[in-house]
Amino acid sequence: MKLNLIQENIKTDIEIIIIKDKKITSNKKTLHQLNFTGEDETCALLLEAKKLYIGCENNDEDSIRVAVSVAIRKLNETNFLNISIDAKEDLRAIIEGLELGNYTFDKYKSKKKKTKEKTINIVVSKLNKETINIFQDAINISNSVNLTRNFVNTTPEDFYPNIMAKEAKKIAKENGLECKIYGEDYLASNGMHTMNAVGRASRHESKLIHLTYKPTKKAVKKIVLVGKGLTYDSGGLSLKPADFMVTMKSDKSGGSAVLGIMNTIAKLNLPIEVHGIVGAVENMIGGDAYKPDDVLYAKNGKTIEIRNTDAEGRLVLADCLCYAQDEIKDIDYIFDYATLTGASVVGVGHYTTSIMGNNNHLNYSMVQAALDSGELATSLPFNRYLRKTIKSKIADICNISSTRYGGAITAGMFLDEFISEENKNKWVHCDIAGPAYVEEQWGYNPYGASGAGVRFTIQFMKNLLKEK
Repeated sequence: MKLNLIQENIKTDIEIIIIKDKKITSNKKTLHQLNFTGEDETCALLLEAKKLYIGCENNDEDSIRVAVSVAIRKLNETNFLNISIDAKEDLRAIIEGLELGNYTFDKYKSKKKKTKEKTINIVVSKLNKETINIFQDAINISNSVNLTRNFVNTTPEDFYPNIMAKEAKKIAKENGLECKIYGEDYLASNGMHTMNAVGRASRHESKLIHLTYKPTKKAVKKIVLVGKGLTYDSGGLSLKPADFMVTMKSDKSGGSAVLGIMNTIAKLNLPIEVHGIVGAVENMIGGDAYKPDDVLYAKNGKTIEIRNTDAEGRLVLADCLCYAQDEIKDIDYIFDYATLTGASVVGVGHYTTSIMGNNNHLNYSMVQAALDSGELATSLPFNRYLRKTIKSKIADICNISSTRYGGAITAGMFLDEFISEENKNKWVHCDIAGPAYVEEQWGYNPYGASGAGVRFTIQFMKNLLKEK
């Protein structure tokens, strides 16, 4: 798909018409006969008029993204190659709707659908620098979301820790980032025993990935992003049931989101220093697997009683969070991303990210950034009573709670144990277990990976700069 910005309408094979608030102003009789009323996610193709009408009941950006994604999917079923759409308003939403809605993952299809490239002519009121920047930013962000989707959708046989590290190196090379990759010898010699334990039964060596972006101008903020990169999670010796093991290629969604964000940062040229840290690990079974009843030592010296080896992501994040705070000084914000708990999905549904931390104002700022970008998020509160449920009788802390309730929150509280006092109010935990991978199409998201976390983090950074 090729996108062109143009200032005047030109003759094309078909024109996309977005019907907002159900206000139909042309071809009323024909559309009535087709029972098209302008409801969300509905469309009507009028061949003689050379128009594709798309319903958009609300006038917000995300509804427009969804509407445009419906349009491009419908047009992909046709042979129309030259298409136009009026984007004198809502340019960013239209670009993102086209790019995100057009995504397909056919890597493993033996017979791929052959289609000719479509050209989308996007009509804008002015072709000035501001318009071009909005256009390019929307494309860059969408491309990184789609890159993240590709990483998550790729099977564990083809995407293991070393491959994740290679992809990080590729992103670094293309974007002029600093890249450090560490293996298991580094983990062992630097006290990262919890991350090392999770991956030691795998035939694939665990990798600690650290990407750094430093702006050409003086950075106004320093942000650290930490991602859970479980390239596959069998549950370890606390083996998952067969049905729950399917889709566990998606357990790398947090780490993949961090890579996607880092792929965008340099292109946006934001005056923010950003560090992306990923714990790339495979949790498998074998004679060398870590076990329930083990006590592990984290990088900050805290001891962890293991009662379930399927609560492994928090162990990887614990060491990665400690590494980040040891290696990077004067942090302004530290965010982690993880498909951490099924409890988050039970609590807030498949489509919403759970946001947690000690600073309510920061939590709400992240939720607002998500809503501004079109992602769904909500804040879950910490409380003193749930904190007691992760205490251990034999170690400092237990890797699972003593109660089945509030599991998303207790997992967040576990991570809080590895945030230093000086960073307590700078940290946010993002549990993306719900939206990261859904086995159905929703909105402009395809079956499978959505790229959750990329857009709302970029939006948070943009919002941050607006405050200055």
